[in-house]
Amino acid sequence: MTLTLVVLPVALLVLGFPIFLVLLTAAVATILFVAGLPPAAIQQVMFGGVDKYALLAVPFFIYAGELMVRGGIADRLIDWVLAGFGRVRGSLGLTAIGTATLIGAISGSSPATVAATGKALYPALRRTGYGERFSLGLITSSGSIAIVVPPSIAMILYGAAAEQSIPRLFLGGILPGLLIAASIGAFVVIHARSRDIREAGRFDLAGFLAKSRAAAGALLMPVLVLGGIYTGLFSPTEAAGIACAYAIVLARFVYRSLDWAGIVDAAGEAAYLSAQIMIIVAAAGVFSWLLTIGGIPQEIAGAIGRAEIPPWGFLLIVNLFLLALGCVIDPTSAILVLTPLLAPLAAGLGIDLVHFGIVMTVNLSIGMFTPPFGLNIFVAESLFGAGFRTICMGLLPFMGLQVAALFVITYVPELTLVLARLI
Repeated sequence: MTLTLVVLPVALLVLGFPIFLVLLTAAVATILFVAGLPPAAIQQVMFGGVDKYALLAVPFFIYAGELMVRGGIADRLIDWVLAGFGRVRGSLGLTAIGTATLIGAISGSSPATVAATGKALYPALRRTGYGERFSLGLITSSGSIAIVVPPSIAMILYGAAAEQSIPRLFLGGILPGLLIAASIGAFVVIHARSRDIREAGRFDLAGFLAKSRAAAGALLMPVLVLGGIYTGLFSPTEAAGIACAYAIVLARFVYRSLDWAGIVDAAGEAAYLSAQIMIIVAAAGVFSWLLTIGGIPQEIAGAIGRAEIPPWGFLLIVNLFLLALGCVIDPTSAILVLTPLLAPLAAGLGIDLVHFGIVMTVNLSIGMFTPPFGLNIFVAESLFGAGFRTICMGLLPFMGLQVAALFVITYVPELTLVLARLI
């Protein structure tokens, strides 16, 4: 099986094949030519991989994110955050971080967050004096916060694969997400002071209250979604559906920023993105199944046991591995393929699987803006017409900040578990 499950996928990745085709080709070749299993097993396991109630939340949250960006909800959040910072040095940069956190708490999508934040704030950042590289790095890296703060699509996928409570994962991601945001925010303030950037005017209470009224409906959205989940009024899947319905009401009837044609068009785009994710889910399901029946996880677990690797050493190895892997594979694929392999090993070492899920999520969120294949980089290229090298140079300090935050999250598990234990 080594040839078809290891060598063949690596070769196809190097040749540039889509990840779902890499996984599916390796699985089909193994079933037909190595394992001697009936071909019917392919579709049975593939459909079984997507036949999970929790995965229904994914297309709903994607649709809610599309509606939020197209319906002006994101713009109102940006205006509200900017009005709230007043005279704080670096207010525009802090607005980018605060907006990314708020938009992430609604859509759970990193590329959508980069698009929404960048369109509104990148020109203003440049005019104010932040510099091209810094502005590109800030916008592109801040979008990764959306994967860590709830509701996170990556956490939904991990929870389904590892059979962990999605509400507990959502709670576990709150403090790590805020830690990442605070780390970037402190750097922004230091940068603004060093460059003597003075973009903020005096705080205007009347203006802030006016922006608060304008954004009240948008601000209620994450409260409705997360409050309903944590109080037990509805499941994450039901919350995702409610988020879509609420976004339609806001965009069509309250803000009047979308007509029915626009709402249908957003649904089409969400369906397309959802199909991209679900085909990876199906292909990863059959690939992971073959790894399991081939005894590969058991062999790795035995090797770790014989090597007597302590939990901290295992987490260090996982971090380095995922940081490297995140450079070339998207979080969806990595979580779906690696969770069935790594989660049992973590549990065997006494590592809480909610904490481990947050560690995986933060690792792979960094991969969203890490060269050469970080998706956020390509979004920034398309939005701003900037060169690949320029964006990557601007990202370097933000990579360092988020890697430092990752190691705090990894080795201070209470940061994750203190809220997760509440339910």
